[in-house]
Amino acid sequence: MTQNWTTNNIPDLSGKTIIVTGSNSGLGLQAVKALAQKNAKVIMACRNTEKGEQAKQVLAAEISVENIDVRQLDLMDLQSVKSFADTFKQENARLNVLINNAGIMMPPYALTKDGFESQLGTNHLGHFALTGHLLEVLKTTPASRVVNVSSLAHKGGKINYTNLNYANGKGYTPLKAYSQSKLANLLFSLGLQTYFENNKIDCMALTAHPGVSDTKLFNSSAWVRIVKPFFGGLFQPADMGSLPELRAATDPEALPLDFYGPNGSIEMKGYPVKVKATKAACDAVSAPVFRIGTPYKNLITL
Repeated sequence: MTQNWTTNNIPDLSGKTIIVTGSNSGLGLQAVKALAQKNAKVIMACRNTEKGEQAKQVLAAEISVENIDVRQLDLMDLQSVKSFADTFKQENARLNVLINNAGIMMPPYALTKDGFESQLGTNHLGHFALTGHLLEVLKTTPASRVVNVSSLAHKGGKINYTNLNYANGKGYTPLKAYSQSKLANLLFSLGLQTYFENNKIDCMALTAHPGVSDTKLFNSSAWVRIVKPFFGGLFQPADMGSLPELRAATDPEALPLDFYGPNGSIEMKGYPVKVKATKAACDAVSAPVFRIGTPYKNLITL
């Protein structure tokens, strides 16, 4: 019987530099904890640095936080994304792993500072831009990785190419927009890996999803707060939910475009294993739109 993969399987990460976005709580914070325990230098990229520092102090009661740095990153503001990347490149010569973990889930209709629908802008476009701005240092770091964190919701996702941003809220529903953003995460991995291979870059793109995990992201959704008391047994703790992205980030046997998720019933909870994406997430025709190096439907030029 195959042993369940846990943080005990993470190899020593001494000398590695890893960025985790959205890491002041939930999956991201658990990932930071596990990576720091394995001696990585970890950058906590947080929208609210005060909350990031508070989270770091919580970790300090359990582990050494000497190699953990908190930096400001607001994925809803592309200037903030660029500023974060510029500062990182000034201070660091290498980036072994970029974990695009941050996200928002099913809020009312809103726009980012740059005019994008908030879920697409935060969950995908901000990370697309961040990856592009960090490409220079990813290229020069041997065997680097980009891990995009998707969701089971990608299974119901459809990219609305004619109205990506639900202009003026037309056709917007929180779940529909969330699912679109999570499908975009997978298509981004596919397009990004194609870019790496075409340009002979020693970096690989992978994806993970956490199943149904008990985090602030879920609790931020009004309807989830209503049904959670009745279906609490379906939720797994954040430390378990973080395992798929940790495996994608650190497993020496991981391969380009591997997709990790829980091994339980319909991938809702359990230990991380390779899982399958939907047909839409493997669409080689759509993937080039999500490829670094190509203007993203005239929305972002890197």
